Amino acid sequence: MRTIIAGNWKMHMEPTAAAVLAGDISRGLKDRLPVDRLEVLICPPSISLSAAHGAIDSRIILIGGQNMHAEPSGAFTGEISAGMLRDAQCTHVILGHSERRHVFGETDDTINAKVLAALKNRLVPILCVGETEVERDRGLTFNVVERQLRTGLMNVTETMVQGVVIAYEPVWAIGTGRTASPDQAREVHAFIRVLLNEIFRQVAAEIPILYGGSVKPGNVDDLLAQPDINGALVGGASLKADSFIQLVEAGIRSVERETA
Repeated sequence: MRTIIAGNWKMHMEPTAAAVLAGDISRGLKDRLPVDRLEVLICPPSISLSAAHGAIDSRIILIGGQNMHAEPSGAFTGEISAGMLRDAQCTHVILGHSERRHVFGETDDTINAKVLAALKNRLVPILCVGETEVERDRGLTFNVVERQLRTGLMNVTETMVQGVVIAYEPVWAIGTGRTASPDQAREVHAFIRVLLNEIFRQVAAEIPILYGGSVKPGNVDDLLAQPDINGALVGGASLKADSFIQLVEAGIRSVERETA
């Protein structure tokens, strides 16, 4: 199982700033990476993808998009296609993030169409799932996560799913400073692993499941020590080179524990 540390820069970092941050991260990690079975990924805004890519060592850091349209082209003002992301040297794309669901009204079916389009275009979709605070308080966490996961992966075959990453992001923990406790995160990750086993059987054990939601250097080791937490999708802590480097170092420690 590979470990993934991914930074979602959201709507931060215009091209000039993105190049500086990406360069600082790349230089800070040059003596630590590559590490077998560890992937490091940064996801700048689409306008800053090329600037960020030009500032990194692509042998140790990968680039991803934050969203994409399911169609390859067309009259979709303001959107970006899988082909555009590929041309910008992206290897991954975040899909179904809670902000896309709750701010922009994306549905499970819309997200599924994007997942299939990403796979068709040789991009690794990072499919985000997670419940709101109200849904958790009502005991609906597993219901919500199962619906989002099953619909998001509809028509994805066992062969195709080997190119998918899942990210559990409890909405109540994103950007709030609240983090799911290691036990809370472990419980949902274990549930997701059971679902993946039901759907995909043979290959389910190799699908990485990331945790996202106020991940920072102070809590990342405890989270990565949990079974079925195979990495982190990081927001605010990825916007400063020193904190993101610390998260990557935690990822290195996690890999070392698994291979010891």
